[in-house]
Amino acid sequence: MADIGTPGARLRELWEAGCTRDQAWELFDFLPTVRVEEITTGRWRGSELDTGHPWTGSLTEAGWYGKQFDTAENVHPLLVAGRDGRIFPLEPRRVPLGLVGRLPLSAVRYTRALLPLLRAAVRTRAPRARLRAVEFRGKVSAAMVYDHLPMIDVFRLVDDETLLGVMDLRGMSEPYFFILRRDHA
Repeated sequence: MADIGTPGARLRELWEAGCTRDQAWELFDFLPTVRVEEITTGRWRGSELDTGHPWTGSLTEAGWYGKQFDTAENVHPLLVAGRDGRIFPLEPRRVPLGLVGRLPLSAVRYTRALLPLLRAAVRTRAPRARLRAVEFRGKVSAAMVYDHLPMIDVFRLVDDETLLGVMDLRGMSEPYFFILRRDHA
């Protein structure tokens, strides 16, 4: 990999300008692994790394806030925020994955506007994922394994406050990259 300066600076550059899938993989593969115990406490704020993936914009427009890691066994993989600002854990099985990236963003925005009304039907109180050490692309690193979906989010360490993640979903032809930053709020 060419000299990238600090990983945080390189990630910021890719996030601000958008990047290709190859550029995202280059950074992901360069980054060090992260141990499960390094990330098991607290809420993390999410944002996507725009690689031109078909899902680009969909999760953000739907109100994706991030993830909540309480312990390795107790993870809320999808936190969302309605337009009212209330953050809550979404039941992943209620997400129509087959429609993500296919619906126009205007329809996704409309669905988000309905979140306060739908909250009781789509929220969960139980954790819906776990953290495990998983080998991926030749390195063993922390990963979030969903309980009921064929999906694993694999993490690499950018710095003490930032993770770069990649969603590995069975049947998805290209990766979805995202960023998690510790939420100190």
